[in-house]
Amino acid sequence: MLKHIMPHYLFLVIAIISEVIATTALKSIDGFSRWGPIAVAVVGYVLAIVFLMLCLRSFPVGVAYALWSGVGMVLIAFLGYVVHDQKLDVAGMAGIGLIIAGVLVLNLFSQAKIH
Repeated sequence: MLKHIMPHYLFLVIAIISEVIATTALKSIDGFSRWGPIAVAVVGYVLAIVFLMLCLRSFPVGVAYALWSGVGMVLIAFLGYVVHDQKLDVAGMAGIGLIIAGVLVLNLFSQAKIH
């Protein structure tokens, strides 16, 4: 069973990373004047959707999307801080903590079936 769903976890990880890279590139597009970041964003979003679709062969759509968006939001906030020097206040950090808690609850305690 685990061997069967492992590629789908990998597909989800690739989808999340692709989306995070694409979203991070958006900050550098500068009003559609920089073609490199535009290309990175377009390719990243296409890869994200393709790999999310592949993941959905085994994952319920609600679980996959919750993981994709939750983990993606946390990574985007972290990269915004590291790459673009964007600061988070206490409320922002608390919100990110709640997102992480939600992802953990979904993964550890949910009865949603992955097949």
